[in-house]
Amino acid sequence: MDKVELAGFLRSRRERISPADVGLAAGPRRRTPGLRREEVAHLAFISTEYYTRLEQARGPRPSREVLAGLSRALRLSDAEREHLHLLAGAPPDPAPGPPREVRQSILDLIHRLPQSAAFVTSATLEVLAWNALAAALMEDFSALPRRERNLARRVFLGPRPEGQRLYGVSDADAFARHAARRLRTAAARYPEDPEVTGLIRELRAGSEEFARLWDSHDVDGAPTLRKIFRHPLVGPVTVNCDALDLADRDQQVVIYTAVPGTPSEEALRLLSVIGTQRLDAVR
Repeated sequence: MDKVELAGFLRSRRERISPADVGLAAGPRRRTPGLRREEVAHLAFISTEYYTRLEQARGPRPSREVLAGLSRALRLSDAEREHLHLLAGAPPDPAPGPPREVRQSILDLIHRLPQSAAFVTSATLEVLAWNALAAALMEDFSALPRRERNLARRVFLGPRPEGQRLYGVSDADAFARHAARRLRTAAARYPEDPEVTGLIRELRAGSEEFARLWDSHDVDGAPTLRKIFRHPLVGPVTVNCDALDLADRDQQVVIYTAVPGTPSEEALRLLSVIGTQRLDAVR
């Protein structure tokens, strides 16, 4: 516990909040910037004496309940809440489950990439958002129930139309290894989430390959930078693969692009015209 840093952090967060922010009247005699100590203590359901000692770097280590009350009273962001816990020597409890909400700015980004197939995955490889070209290249995710949008479930349990694994992509086996590693990291980060534990249990029961990879305990591996999709309409499409980590959401933006001037670029351009309607008709 860093008492001095904790005291300074609490004071700085208190002084930035106006009484109006928490439904209090400012009053004519208020000389303190932000809230008074007794007001924070009241909002956090702790005694004024105890809160004062924390701000004076004289208090004992606060419990998780006290830290939760202070986080609520001081209107801390997720990053500030984590920082508060670390200063108090009590790392915050893990998030209950992988975040699924995608920031609007990221949604706007992937839809502004007309010549790229782009999508967003969660910590468990659920496809959360996608643009039209990603749907045309891989699958119309909007036509699937949520559980079937998980790429880990897809690579290990299928389906495999025409015997092709994971949309006929060239690195399906490497992706399977990557998926097992991603899920092991997710299991460590969200140990109490029933969806995470349920997915792993389902994959272990339904796939000998996953069970073997899971038992290897690997958690790292080299990324695939180029892959080939064997598309049923336009044939092989070679794409560069880039993944951008969204650390605050534990998500990834995956972007597939073709080298300019190649047949694969022309194939992606054709797919952008075809879309998903013709794919549904072919099936």
